[in-house]
Amino acid sequence: MKRLMTLLMVAIATLTVSAQDDPYKVEMEAIDLQGEAIMKEYRRLMETDPNGEKQLTKTRIVQLSAQLDSLAGVQLQIIKRVIRENQNNQIPAKYIADAMYQLGYEGLKEALNPKAAYYNNPQLARAKSLLEGYEKRAPGQKYHELTMNDMKDQKVQLSQWIGGGKYVLVDFWASWCGPCRREMPNVKDCYDRYHQKGLEIVGVSFDQKKDAWVNAVQQMGMPWPQMSDLKGWKCAASATYGVSSIPSNVLIDPQGKIVAMDLQGKALQNKLREIFGE
Repeated sequence: MKRLMTLLMVAIATLTVSAQDDPYKVEMEAIDLQGEAIMKEYRRLMETDPNGEKQLTKTRIVQLSAQLDSLAGVQLQIIKRVIRENQNNQIPAKYIADAMYQLGYEGLKEALNPKAAYYNNPQLARAKSLLEGYEKRAPGQKYHELTMNDMKDQKVQLSQWIGGGKYVLVDFWASWCGPCRREMPNVKDCYDRYHQKGLEIVGVSFDQKKDAWVNAVQQMGMPWPQMSDLKGWKCAASATYGVSSIPSNVLIDPQGKIVAMDLQGKALQNKLREIFGE
């Protein structure tokens, strides 16, 4: 539920702008009110069934999540329209700053048009930094080498696993990262399904403590190779691949070219199914 509310919170942030200055305020506020109503119902469900054990609760939560997901999609389309229709003023700056992660690489690249009137707006500094990071791991370019230690303190290089007819998913994660842990069963399922067909995974940890890193690998049953320099956000992977949030990843083809990035959930499953089949 938390992930699905991210876009809806954009509307709250824009309420400080007057309707005269921002003609999209009313439209955005209406979506926000719908989202608030859905969240109120969700909270009521949790009060009556805190663990979500009742089948009716489970069914309703799925429905509410779908509704929030739909609202988030509608809001993202509005934000894209705001950007298209306001290249000659400052209105899009706030929307881009708040929705930069939801826009993704292609959307953010289009939004940050150097010719747009809002391009030099100070609010876009973080969005520009994010785009610079995307550019370092964008599909179409050759992979970047990483040299770190494995869990036995032996020096390893990413190039050890690249090539040889395999696709390699370089998975950026950390033991302390809740979203990484929630995504890991999906990554493991993909590994189990496609490893014999030519998929390798290399975990790149953003941890600082070796024990936490090693214990997490063992607890979550991750059988693929691991590497880390134990420098947290200052690790080589952050700078080399422009990773500013995790989980993140890049998918590298047998020729060493990046073919996809930041695949999670069904997006990862669909991409691997496209490559390897069922």
